[in-house]
Amino acid sequence: MVDQVKDAIEKYKIITIIRGVKSDKLIPTVEMLYKGGIRLFEITFDQKNDNCIEETAKMISMLNNYFDQDVYIGAGTVMSIAQVEAAAKAGAKFVLSPNTDPEVIKRTVDLNMVSIPGAFTPTEIATAYNAKANFVKLFPAGILGMDYIKAICSPLNHIPIVAVGGVNENNLKDFFAVGVKAVGVGSNIVKVSLINEGRYDELEALARKYVCQL
Repeated sequence: MVDQVKDAIEKYKIITIIRGVKSDKLIPTVEMLYKGGIRLFEITFDQKNDNCIEETAKMISMLNNYFDQDVYIGAGTVMSIAQVEAAAKAGAKFVLSPNTDPEVIKRTVDLNMVSIPGAFTPTEIATAYNAKANFVKLFPAGILGMDYIKAICSPLNHIPIVAVGGVNENNLKDFFAVGVKAVGVGSNIVKVSLINEGRYDELEALARKYVCQL
């Protein structure tokens, strides 16, 4: 399963980051993003919410029970062993974090999920990969600039990079041109205002704008 998920991330390339979407709007949101060509979905843990483990696990389970095998549901902002374990129990296929925590990476790998920890510098990227991460999330990528990303992707070309933060429809191709394998996109695709107003057709159209550039 891990190899299948890794292949899917490299094939579909865009992980949509779903944050702040109410549970009753989650399935129609993912349905319309799916119609727009998205196949990878990250449901985030809200670290400020005392019930985030229970609530996020419930949302991951809901999506896994509803959608077929060609939809890949993962967990995001994962910062503890308890969150890793809850994500696995709910059926998450991959785990993203904003930081590099070797214990979180190890537990993710042990539970047969794809590990994508966050890193900022070449040392952090190498440390994450040496801890057995499958990909390394360059975060926040948008403020670094393409010259920086190209510079690190050259000597670290054995490490598959996922760029997250600041990715939009205008710079999407630039990220791939400098060597990243996939990107994470949050509010630039998953616009909560559109979702809350029931404008799902616009959400689908927005997803298509990204997917057609791949």
